Amino acid sequence: MAYASGMTLASRSLIPICSKTFLSPLRVASLLSFPEKSSTAFFRRLQPHHLFSTSTTPLFSPVKCSTLETESQAVSRPNVVAILEERGLLESVTSENLRSACSDPNVAPLKVYCGFDPTAESLHLGNLLGIIVLSWFQRCGHQAVGLIGGATGRVGDPSGKSLERPELDTLTLEKNIAGIKNTLVKILGGNSSSSSSYVIFNNYDWWKDMTMLDFLKNVGRFARVGPMMAKESVKKRLESEQGMSYTEFTYQLLQGYDFVHLLDKEGVNVQIGGSDQWGNITAGTDLIRKILQTEEAAYGLTFPLLLKNDGTKFGKSEDGAIWLSPSMLSPYKFYQYFFSVPDVDVIRFLKTLTFLSLDEIKNLEDEMRRPGYVPNSAQMKLAEEVTRFVHGEEGLKEAIKATEALRPGAETKLDWNLIERIAEDIPTCSLPIDRVSGVSIVDVTVSAGLFESKSAARRTLKQGGVYMNNERVDDENKRVGENDIVEGKGLVLSSGKKNKVVIRIS
Repeated sequence: MAYASGMTLASRSLIPICSKTFLSPLRVASLLSFPEKSSTAFFRRLQPHHLFSTSTTPLFSPVKCSTLETESQAVSRPNVVAILEERGLLESVTSENLRSACSDPNVAPLKVYCGFDPTAESLHLGNLLGIIVLSWFQRCGHQAVGLIGGATGRVGDPSGKSLERPELDTLTLEKNIAGIKNTLVKILGGNSSSSSSYVIFNNYDWWKDMTMLDFLKNVGRFARVGPMMAKESVKKRLESEQGMSYTEFTYQLLQGYDFVHLLDKEGVNVQIGGSDQWGNITAGTDLIRKILQTEEAAYGLTFPLLLKNDGTKFGKSEDGAIWLSPSMLSPYKFYQYFFSVPDVDVIRFLKTLTFLSLDEIKNLEDEMRRPGYVPNSAQMKLAEEVTRFVHGEEGLKEAIKATEALRPGAETKLDWNLIERIAEDIPTCSLPIDRVSGVSIVDVTVSAGLFESKSAARRTLKQGGVYMNNERVDDENKRVGENDIVEGKGLVLSSGKKNKVVIRIS
């Protein structure tokens, strides 16, 4: 993930969000407020089951202007580290004291950050765990901090990589930064009635004015080459044929100093990341100890990487990457991915990627073993929960509507607007009207590429597997009529549940 994989921050201090406040494009602060004068009353009202609720009803009543209040009276918080551990979202912590610090009523709420390097215009499924863990901290009363690596993205994290990352030009970086910021704001911020607080920074703001001499004086002199060489990410690259550039070698110092800066200037005292980030995170805690000369002031926490069945990471370099931005992957496609996960993975994903209670997940697991279990029921719940978290209620509604519309035999009436939306996610072809209207359905399916031959089309049709606009075609002599062409613009042909094609009338 590196920082799990512009614009200047107007201010480095947390400011209240008011109805007349305008924030810099690269800095967003969403601060928690309560209707009561003291948040103590809120935590009395908050029950553990609220943390796992899938209801869209907000836990808090919104007000126009809000600030994070300092409390003289102690309040208790759920132990987020214990929750993460129960759900398989905890790999390592730099200090066991984090377990008590996160729930001790005499300790202020933590400020927890996860970094995201802008190596693509959108975050992907491999980054989602970092956002999930941030959200768990939010739900347990802490502040989430998203750090966009506007500076570190110019270098590239060598962790888990066999080759140096390609260099990105400034325009591409700015575009990627904007895309990632939008995703983080949408997910962490939710909507105007969001129950959690968050802030987003860009590390380019404190690196852009640092000279090489400043870096060597303020950071480099505290680093020891031996421990840097011993980092697993460095050893693997040094042993490889390609080796490692000095630029990549210094990455751990850049990420480490980010932690120093965030703790010193913003009070951010926890860094989280995937298990491959352990070396970079401990580089930060080491620098904090040496530069700020403080012990137990900062903590690191890692979570297991989200892996596929074959043990490989989810990433963006593979074909068919699961992007979090709707502009790069529609909510329908996103929903379909989780709806299609194998039974062997669905319970693991429910624990790590949703906020359902473990009791509810256990019930789903038990149902899967019972006779009469409806296949993919657990997958449907998984798809609903993750799609709602990433794309919101409207995105989920869109995904469900498209899913229903594309189901052969569905009663959903297709209109052209709906066909246009789903056409982004299934094969599409253009045919002139004289090759569709009045033409045999067998010929049209072959012309559209649904079948390779007329004999294959006839064979599937006789088996009841050919659909036009979700209606089964039983007559192999059927000809496409004008009424079959939706709004005179096109139609949808299907062979079974998965093979579909949209025909546009050219």
